[in-house]
Amino acid sequence: MADNKQVRVRTPETITRDIGKKLERLRLSRNITQAELAQDAGISERTLRRLESGDNPTLDSLIRVLISLKIQQNVDLLVPDPRIRPIERVRTKGVERQRSSSTKPTKKTKPWEWGTKS
Repeated sequence: MADNKQVRVRTPETITRDIGKKLERLRLSRNITQAELAQDAGISERTLRRLESGDNPTLDSLIRVLISLKIQQNVDLLVPDPRIRPIERVRTKGVERQRSSSTKPTKKTKPWEWGTKS
């Protein structure tokens, strides 16, 4: 039985536009003007308009607005918790990784050349 689920790949532009729309809807649902939110967040109204329209917002502006709307805890949902899962802790004997390692080189074979037998 084949899995018919398709993974929807979104562009950075689509994601920023969607986040902006959600922030605008949240602001409006709380009956907050752009001027009020911008002032509370410490950004300009133009910056807030750009954020809400998805026009290349900065991470700093986004975080300031999230804090002003008291939803900054939602940032934790963007990046998964990096702690080692219990099964990995057993495999690594309780030692947490301190740095990444490069992939192990595979056995290199000599490239094929004209006139040689394989």
